[in-house]
Amino acid sequence: MKRLLDLAIAVPGLVIAIPVIAVAAILIRASSKGPAILAQTRVGHNGVPFTCYKLRTMYADTPAVPTHEAQRSAVTPPGRILRATKLDELPQLWNVLRGEMSLVGPRPCLPTQQELIQHRARLGVLAALPGITGLAQVRGIDMSQPALLAEIDAEYLRDWSLRLDLELMFRTVWRD
Repeated sequence: MKRLLDLAIAVPGLVIAIPVIAVAAILIRASSKGPAILAQTRVGHNGVPFTCYKLRTMYADTPAVPTHEAQRSAVTPPGRILRATKLDELPQLWNVLRGEMSLVGPRPCLPTQQELIQHRARLGVLAALPGITGLAQVRGIDMSQPALLAEIDAEYLRDWSLRLDLELMFRTVWRD
């Protein structure tokens, strides 16, 4: 059922998102050099690396570090808006269509985030597909707290239901 929900939302979502991605790509390219869409290796299902797509929000020469470790000055002007609105995540709908991600699940981390990977492995979180949004994001918990993040990811997996996924998607789009 989860996969059917992913496809039912991701297919029309990507069709609607293509013009938004195109406009964002033009703004990104006008503000800085480099590709508009970032292809980055992330840790996926069962700990297997995959290529995750995002709209680039930082200057092209910025080191690949978790968002909470990046310098604020590394974020481009359009990147600030894209991050605030979460529109930078739209290309991940492609990852959902490919079966590499789900709409909801633990956010995929970088392979260098070993502490988070170890906590997630211990709690069985790596068995899930990573998600575009998740319980931790809705609660405002980022990757700067790896043990807590892994605990919240495990809580999501324990409590999973289609209703919970729909609620988390709704709360992601319409934040209070």
